[in-house]
Amino acid sequence: RMVKEAESYKKQDEEAKDKVEAKNKLENYAYSVRNTTRDVQLKEKISEADRKAIDNAVDDTIKWLDSNQSASKDEFDHKMSELEKVVNPIMTRVYQAGSGAGGFPGEA
Repeated sequence: RMVKEAESYKKQDEEAKDKVEAKNKLENYAYSVRNTTRDVQLKEKISEADRKAIDNAVDDTIKWLDSNQSASKDEFDHKMSELEKVVNPIMTRVYQAGSGAGGFPGEA
């Protein structure tokens, strides 16, 4: 019986760990993107419209995080995907245009 309970708790612990990691990943990515787009060198290379699109997406994500602390791992992953859909094409264009000003968060 104790072994069965331990296995049950292990599964719950793994799920909780995965959820926290997904939340932290999203939160770190959002703040990293915000800091990157506010970098003086990079700021000049992003159009005003693109910067607003990224800022709005990041702000929405951070507000969502603040009000959805108990969301599921899948919800955090989905929100991450939504943010990346806005950020990645813009940042790819910026870096392909030859900025090369450091690395982009989340890309290695």
